[in-house]
Amino acid sequence: MSTPTQTSDAATAVGGGAGTNGSGAGEPDAGHAVSVTGSRSGRRSLMPVLGPLAVFAVIIAAWYAVSYLLLDPARRFLMPPPHEVISKGLFGPNAPDMWEALGRTTTVALTGLAIAAVVGISWAVLMSQAQWAETSLFPYAVVLQCIPILALVPLIGFWFGFGFSARVLVCVLIALFPIVTNTLFGLKSVDRGHRELFALHKTRRVTRLFKLEFPAAMPAIFAGLRISAGLAVVGAIVGDFFFKQGAPGIGILIDNYRSRLQSPQLFAAILLASALGVAVFALFGWLSNRVVGKWHNPVRR
Repeated sequence: MSTPTQTSDAATAVGGGAGTNGSGAGEPDAGHAVSVTGSRSGRRSLMPVLGPLAVFAVIIAAWYAVSYLLLDPARRFLMPPPHEVISKGLFGPNAPDMWEALGRTTTVALTGLAIAAVVGISWAVLMSQAQWAETSLFPYAVVLQCIPILALVPLIGFWFGFGFSARVLVCVLIALFPIVTNTLFGLKSVDRGHRELFALHKTRRVTRLFKLEFPAAMPAIFAGLRISAGLAVVGAIVGDFFFKQGAPGIGILIDNYRSRLQSPQLFAAILLASALGVAVFALFGWLSNRVVGKWHNPVRR
């Protein structure tokens, strides 16, 4: 018959054995936890690359399926396969014209976006300084956003001609509203306690604007710039469609290829225009990370 002391020692031995690494039935050791955490972090680091690549592969597969399975050879010009778009469009005889037109469209879009940023941020700053200014000016920003741009483009051509300045103005009108609204939202979203602290020290309005409101509004400002970047590219292409004078942009080439039923060139020009919008969007995303990424890190899951 075992004594209580022997029973207690046996239970301790069993419990200790279950908690050690050698038994294989206890808690996972530190090395195993580190390996699991490392594998998860590795998968997370690869997701920004693997996710878009997987979606891209699905899109290309669906594109080939439509070209070869759903369309008859006589109607395949409606959606030529990707390799024809690359060979006949991006690297065909019309490729030099496309790249030159893309450069002109890029110049128009970036110029319009720069002007829209200056005007939009100044407009938002003016409205943020007084309630009467916001009440008086914000409705006109909404009206400008609600007017169909296609209705204004012919008037812009009559008033400002059909050259570079008219195309830039179209970009400004399309890209202005997101910058105004996002900047105004950021300037008015400053923490109330910080405002009271600045008021307690009786700081001047200009000091409060540059030391408190602008730094707090930077994430919202860059969000508006990223939205407007794509809209500026759209504005440059829309201007090309209507102002068919001077050196052609990518929009004029799209219209020409459409009228001539040059499907590979048409798809290639559309892809170039889309790539331009993505590139400008990525540029402002990179600038946002450089400017505010060190102190404004959103929670990632």
